[in-house]
Amino acid sequence: QVQLVESGGGLVQAGDSLRLSCAASGSMSINAMGWYRQDPGKPRKLVARIITGGSTIYAEYADSVKGRFTISRDNAKNTVYLYLQMNSLKVENTAVYHCKLETKYPPYRDYWGQGTQVTVSS
Repeated sequence: QVQLVESGGGLVQAGDSLRLSCAASGSMSINAMGWYRQDPGKPRKLVARIITGGSTIYAEYADSVKGRFTISRDNAKNTVYLYLQMNSLKVENTAVYHCKLETKYPPYRDYWGQGTQVTVSS
């Protein structure tokens, strides 16, 4: 059973930085992992996503966070860690941030974490 647990959210001021973490445990082959934001009453939207294909790592970002946010991934024994370094935070970055894992082989599945709240005050 795959389990994703996010942490690192909080209340900060505009211009501050935060680092979100996601610990993914369980037996899985990973195609990609990413961070998505969710605003009340709205669907989740991509913030950043990292894809690993062999020795190649490819990262994609929402236009609004390019140059300010950095996604990274680290492998440890039985656990994969996904990070989102968020710099120069803006009020509009306020949202619940969810971690997502996409499996690599059939049956293809997406796993989600419970989310962590990020609130940026002016």
